[in-house]
Amino acid sequence: MNEICYFTARELARAVRKRELSAREVMEAHLEQIEKVNPSINAIVSLNEEAALKSADQADQILASGEEAGPFHGLPIAIKDTHNAKGFPMTSGSLALIDNVSKEDDLIVERLKNAGAIVIGKTNVPEFGAGAHTFNEIFGPTRNPYDLNRTAGGSSGGAAAAVTSGMLPFADGSDMGGSLRFPAAFNNVVGMRPSPGRVPSYPKAAPYSTLGVQGPIARNVEDVAFLMSVIAGYDKRSPIAIHESGEKFLEPFKKDISGLRVAWTCDFGGEIPVEPAVRKNLQEQLKVFTDLGCHVEEASPNLAEADEVFHTLRAWEFEMGGKDLFDKFSHLMKPSYVWNFNKGRDLRGIDIGRAERLRNELYHRMRVFFEKYDIFILPVSQVPPFDVNIEYPTEINGVKMEHYIDWMRSCCYISALGNPALSVPSGFTSDGLPLGLQIVGPYHADFEVLRIAYAFEQATKYGNTRPVLATNALAQSK
Repeated sequence: MNEICYFTARELARAVRKRELSAREVMEAHLEQIEKVNPSINAIVSLNEEAALKSADQADQILASGEEAGPFHGLPIAIKDTHNAKGFPMTSGSLALIDNVSKEDDLIVERLKNAGAIVIGKTNVPEFGAGAHTFNEIFGPTRNPYDLNRTAGGSSGGAAAAVTSGMLPFADGSDMGGSLRFPAAFNNVVGMRPSPGRVPSYPKAAPYSTLGVQGPIARNVEDVAFLMSVIAGYDKRSPIAIHESGEKFLEPFKKDISGLRVAWTCDFGGEIPVEPAVRKNLQEQLKVFTDLGCHVEEASPNLAEADEVFHTLRAWEFEMGGKDLFDKFSHLMKPSYVWNFNKGRDLRGIDIGRAERLRNELYHRMRVFFEKYDIFILPVSQVPPFDVNIEYPTEINGVKMEHYIDWMRSCCYISALGNPALSVPSGFTSDGLPLGLQIVGPYHADFEVLRIAYAFEQATKYGNTRPVLATNALAQSK
């Protein structure tokens, strides 16, 4: 029965709607996989098995009565623990919120539920989603299913680890500095950072900000698009929401990307250090695009100012959104978050003004860049998945990392721009650790990014390799 856990989300949804599988069968299969795998990985927290099974039975009754069912009817999902799901804890991985239970749903959760998805629990995060390594004082670390001694990435680390190991068919996440892309790369799944406003966020402390976005994680590109068809689309509660329906993402992808003009870089022209295994992996993917008929050229826009823009605006949002909790509970918070918050508290108006001016320059520089190229590819991470017992890599190729964000610039630079970006599996290191290719598109070209990722995915099939831990659990259940 647990083979159900590796059906695609689209296959599961179709089988439930046609009543080839009951919602209860689907739920029991995933709960069994969680029971077998989650104790080792620690991806799903605050699980409510009783409520999940009850909701699955109700989903089956709805189908039996002939009522209309949503596109995700009866599919299980666990919500990132920085997002509110009514009746579930929302701790953000912080002792400051250990007793917090959500009274309402965030907009993204509201949309998932309205589409018929059943919330079964939460997925683990680093404290306040800060950092691309998932660990906290409440639930502990999330481990990489491909190597339990390595990180699953973050901040949507619990989500990606749960999806790759068959505990969930798909998951929600969010991305400020790479929090959808890093865990997708480290767990051999697909994670998309949509254009700001494509997936509107509510409530949000900084509703006009484009730095942090919410988005999907799934095992393949078509399932990411399936999720986008529901979570994308206009909502008047978000002042930057894009006036375009999510139905666009249900359109079939064309595999032919011949003639595409592809720019690539490993390190933004020497701007950032990159480990040799990552560099080798990216260079191996260039032939894939050449074989697909693309024109491939090494090129990168000058994004040096993106570092300052990202650091300034991130710190400003941390301070603005977390002031009340920080003033009461800073003694309980991890030092890296305290450092980042205080960086925001020390900002002056002139600092924020300079960051906005530089961001404007970067936007136009990137706009001009995409007049010459159709797509921009680069590594998701400058390093492979690292030791789960350290907070972050302190050195890359002999270059010291000054703080917990410094090693994340391959994604942070892109976050500062507002372009859509996606991580798609790009193979493994020599010792079996997953890596991801980052595909960045022009402003608002979300569907095009997915289309190109789909062509790459179909040509390589890297994402078909599942972790041994999860597949062993499936074998034992037969």
